[in-house]
Amino acid sequence: MEFNLDMDRGRRCGFPEVVYGEGKSVTTLKGIFEKQIEHEIEVFATRVDQEKADQLLKDFPTARYNPIGRTFRIPNGLPREKTGKIAIVSAGTSDMPVAEEARETAEWTGAEVILVQDVGVAGPHRFRESLPLLDGAVVVIVVAGMEAALPSVVGGFVSCPIIGVPTSVGYGASFGGLAALLGMLNCCASNVTVVNIDAGFKAGYVAGLIAKNAKHK
Repeated sequence: MEFNLDMDRGRRCGFPEVVYGEGKSVTTLKGIFEKQIEHEIEVFATRVDQEKADQLLKDFPTARYNPIGRTFRIPNGLPREKTGKIAIVSAGTSDMPVAEEARETAEWTGAEVILVQDVGVAGPHRFRESLPLLDGAVVVIVVAGMEAALPSVVGGFVSCPIIGVPTSVGYGASFGGLAALLGMLNCCASNVTVVNIDAGFKAGYVAGLIAKNAKHK
């Protein structure tokens, strides 16, 4: 078992290396986690399935596993700097695995995170009712599948950056999230940028950087 961890990434890039769990054995993940813990790095791994998590929790009983977002986190017990507020807006309950991955990632970065669920454009009044919850957010993550119209709607109400996360939720013509991706890329709201399909981690990480940099201004 060989791996070459980047122990200096936190200093260079703002946050430590995050472990991508898919394709890695439990033995490999355990070895990586032990090495990170040895260097006082707060472990955070994505795309860890339930079977792997059940085995890893036996070796790391203080860990926290999110079965919906499939994230695995081992706190290091050290004081953590609190940064700005991130709001995550999810179009539907079917989008929650991606939204939860984004939420767990953003919380790992030290941000204050609020999650607004099930406010898709099929019932636009639901989002309007939730608008006060977005007050003070330095960035909003919008997670949506189907035609992914929600980022355009949110973009018309907030003055901060929006990170759109297209999901693979939808019927055949959604092409596994491609329709949502193209819809977000063609969004007419000027404050919207987009990450890859189902990339909740990427959105949470970038939002975490925005919140951290906003804190230090």
